[in-house]
Amino acid sequence: MEDEVAALIALLDVEQAEPDLYRGGRYHRGRGRVFGGQVIGQALVAGARSVSPNQQAHSLHAYFMRPGDEEQAIDYRVLRDFDGRSFATRRIVALQGETPILNMTASFQRPETGLEHGVPLPDVASPETLAASDESGGGSPLMAHFLKRFRAFEFRPVPPFGELAPAAQPGPSYLWFRLAGPAPADPAMRSAMLAYLSDFGLLTTAVLPHGVPLFSGKLQVASLDHALWLHEPPAFDQWMLFTMESPWAGRARGLTRGTFHTADGRHIASVAQEGLIRPIEPRDR
Repeated sequence: MEDEVAALIALLDVEQAEPDLYRGGRYHRGRGRVFGGQVIGQALVAGARSVSPNQQAHSLHAYFMRPGDEEQAIDYRVLRDFDGRSFATRRIVALQGETPILNMTASFQRPETGLEHGVPLPDVASPETLAASDESGGGSPLMAHFLKRFRAFEFRPVPPFGELAPAAQPGPSYLWFRLAGPAPADPAMRSAMLAYLSDFGLLTTAVLPHGVPLFSGKLQVASLDHALWLHEPPAFDQWMLFTMESPWAGRARGLTRGTFHTADGRHIASVAQEGLIRPIEPRDR
């Protein structure tokens, strides 16, 4: 599985085409719509390439405007909005041709010390006691295809993935995860890998209270906006827990939020996302 980690690193890396313009790689198994986490991760790397090496990403805020096409390359235009002694701010526009598909603002900070507190690690079964997930998607071909994007990670989900007829279950869901191989030394790439994963599973929590699987074919689903706060660069040297919940859904949208913890209890990142969750009306025959 180390080859899958290398493939993810290669996917999230970007190549400079000209000053402040970068081109991202394409997912080699892709068909159809680009995964939003890929665009966020590549945009974050593009932004990081334009700031001082001692400044690290601490937050990003992104709007998905159009679905990306996996048959086309994605370019990332970086706009240098602010450079200060402590902070730098960048706007990154993801483009396919001349068409923008994502706008993102990212902020970078040099390391500092200050007051500290965080959300405690939830009381959930340890990953060693949980069954490993597989790529079957619980019998859902759509879920199985989606899970192939995450072969660089080992997952231990609570509840399990891909139940075709789950009972309604309000409340949080949990995902233990770790890399399936060594993590890169570059903290910007590790942050991009967490950004990639942060677009996984959140919208599922908005449908869990209703007993409708996300990949049931009964819903039109898409990420609308995404915010991530990186409290420290992830090390990927141990299991990590992604806790997800949905405080609200309505008007064909769902709001979700999550926290990332290391297995030893450090709260290392927080995320929020709103997505389109539109019931698909059956067609009259």
